[in-house]
Amino acid sequence: MGEYVVRCVSDGSVQPPYSLGCPKDNSLLRAEYKARRLETASLSGIWRFQSWLPVQGIIAGAGAAPVTYKSQGLGRELGLENLFISFNGYWPERGARMPTGSFKDLEAAPTMQRHREQFSDQAGRRSLVVASAGNTARAFAQVASQIGLPLLLFVPQKALERMWTTVPPGAVTLVAVDGDYCDAIDMAEKALTLPGFVPEGGARNIARRDGMGTVMLDATLHIKRIPEHYFQAVGSGTGGIAAWEAAMRLKEDGRFGSNLPRLQLAQNIPNAPLYFAWKCQEPEACCSNMFDDVLFNRRPPFAVPGGVRDALQATLGEVYGITDDEALEGKRLFEESEEIDILNAPGVAVAALQQAVKNGSVLSDEIILLNITGGGLARIREDGTLYRLVPDITVSRWEDAVQFLESR
Repeated sequence: MGEYVVRCVSDGSVQPPYSLGCPKDNSLLRAEYKARRLETASLSGIWRFQSWLPVQGIIAGAGAAPVTYKSQGLGRELGLENLFISFNGYWPERGARMPTGSFKDLEAAPTMQRHREQFSDQAGRRSLVVASAGNTARAFAQVASQIGLPLLLFVPQKALERMWTTVPPGAVTLVAVDGDYCDAIDMAEKALTLPGFVPEGGARNIARRDGMGTVMLDATLHIKRIPEHYFQAVGSGTGGIAAWEAAMRLKEDGRFGSNLPRLQLAQNIPNAPLYFAWKCQEPEACCSNMFDDVLFNRRPPFAVPGGVRDALQATLGEVYGITDDEALEGKRLFEESEEIDILNAPGVAVAALQQAVKNGSVLSDEIILLNITGGGLARIREDGTLYRLVPDITVSRWEDAVQFLESR
């Protein structure tokens, strides 16, 4: 089981195990595990990494793991000898079986298990609150339905098409918000003022970050060393922080090399707050349409201690601004060369890798890890039944949401 203490990144002070923030400042928390070497358990999926997950138990039947493989097609197209792909979706032939087709499944399982442990004596009366642009909500709805815990979701109305599960929906309340992702976050935060609701925490939840960090763990075990570069498309940048934290633990382990991978993060311009913050530029005017709106977060954890800026500085990282046309070309190239469909967001990451190859930021023989953060939805539709999640209410004002929630 994962034995750990929770520390503030800023001053190293130990905090209560289920904390979501540091009392003195805005610092992120980080788990410090008793196991200083990566120990894998004889468990399936993500739970094999339980010694570096902040949970004491598992959720049977949930928590599919990342799958790492050495690319042939895309690597050949880009002239890369050591391109490794972490496929986080549904691709049975590769052993990838994430039920909602997104790496958000890596976050949902340990976070729901941690929630269940925290409120073990009252879990049925405590509803976890999640705000999402679609993929995260789908992953949490999947796990909540599997284990029968209540869940309150706030999702932008335009993201409702992403709301489905592959199991019959459980005690999931879905509130559609007439607005964007940050409007959904605002409403979710206000819901926490009502009795019976508890926060999921977003980037501040160590279970979410360490769940995503298993991408780096799985890849390093497969490659037998820490990659030299890590590419991912990001919205809040939490996945980049997670990769950095996992790499620091692997470096301390001592068996996989002494380097940290360069974080090569990508956003879809002009809706790219992290890109403009990293470049010290004023953001351009945002558009209503994006190649993938899951990559837009107006309030990413950039400047907080332990946040995206620290991760980029520590790894000599970079943030790429990718246009819609470049992302579309990246998506097409991956699907044709690797022969599997992917979500739009990882197309942005592929485009960033193309840019890095072109400008010489990566060399042909370097070890590169590309995180494909979702794919295989066509196969999911072929292989199973999708249960559409219908909103319980659509709101544009918080007062309407309050009236609805208090009436339930």
